[in-house]
Amino acid sequence: MSEIKTLEQAIQERRSTPSFDGAPMPAEDLRRILEAGMAAPSGYNVQPWRFVVVQSPEQKRKLRGACFNQAKVEEASVVIACCGDSDSWRRDADEIIRMGLAGGMPESYAAQLKSHVESYLSMLTRDQMHGWLNKQVSLAAGFMMLTAETMGYDTAPMEGFEQERVHEVLRLPLSYWVVSLLAIGTLQGPDKYDGGRFGLAHTVSSEEFGKPLR
Repeated sequence: MSEIKTLEQAIQERRSTPSFDGAPMPAEDLRRILEAGMAAPSGYNVQPWRFVVVQSPEQKRKLRGACFNQAKVEEASVVIACCGDSDSWRRDADEIIRMGLAGGMPESYAAQLKSHVESYLSMLTRDQMHGWLNKQVSLAAGFMMLTAETMGYDTAPMEGFEQERVHEVLRLPLSYWVVSLLAIGTLQGPDKYDGGRFGLAHTVSSEEFGKPLR
């Protein structure tokens, strides 16, 4: 993309795009956005996110039907289904430790890591696991969204979809939980209005609840 924004501009100026022009996205741009998501932090470095990239007109049409018929699903250059895999920690445990050791993880910590991960994640209920995945995958989705914005793209994070229907359209494994959809492309028509943001006094406390930040 020709237009480049600073990270601060991307954060302050971003709006959830109401309509896209449907222009295709270059493969190198898509790769850069996906790699940003994969660089996000995660608990125990489990990296449970799994991304399904939807670009074909036919598949976007099907996905639109699982998203309450929102037109932006078909209009976007790409829609990324940001999913969490509730079983990834079991399959990836050895590779997580191998990568950690290669990156300087102390061997004493590596010896304990697998049992720590198993003892924590294995005791989570289904709903608790979904809550944990929501946190991990949302960080990755945010990294991708802001990276796309700094590249000059427009974005629309979406929570308006039907979980089971998205599973059907994308043929997702049973262990996958769809956290959000991220539509990316180029704005068509007027941008969404600025809804405003609360100020620090409304939102932030210092040291404990109710004490203003000075």
